[in-house]
Amino acid sequence: MLLQAIEIYKIALPENHPNIAVSLNNLAELYREQGKYEAAEPLLLQAVEIYKIALPENHPNIAVSLSNLAELYRAQGKYEAAEPLLLQAIEIYKIALPENHPNIAASLNNLAELYREQGKYEAAEPLLLQAIEIFKQSLGEEHPHTQKVQENYQIFLNDKNN
Repeated sequence: MLLQAIEIYKIALPENHPNIAVSLNNLAELYREQGKYEAAEPLLLQAVEIYKIALPENHPNIAVSLSNLAELYRAQGKYEAAEPLLLQAIEIYKIALPENHPNIAASLNNLAELYREQGKYEAAEPLLLQAIEIFKQSLGEEHPHTQKVQENYQIFLNDKNN
């Protein structure tokens, strides 16, 4: 279905239309969740390029695709490739969105998880704490995203102390 949508968009829309990037991003995320990393990567790279051409420099959709690409690399243990993408996504979000936006918190959490997985506990902890605070302020104490990052913080503490 997503493949069909992409083909239709490529025929009906201009070459670098953002809707093509949205569909590429969605299909890539499906592939990533299925563990089809080699199929996901070129789609995400193409989505990022389309967004960079079609959208203003610090548009949040660019950050979304950068984050998704970073998560793909993180899932493969390619931490050196993931880190700069997450840092860039966070920077874009901080420019484009309100300071307590959930997307900022999600990216901070993802960067913290990347650092935790590498044993970089001192770098991870302040990011997790900041993500928790942003989620509490923006979504509330009981929201699943807030609770998930709090769980991540408990995992972090367990890893750090062992």
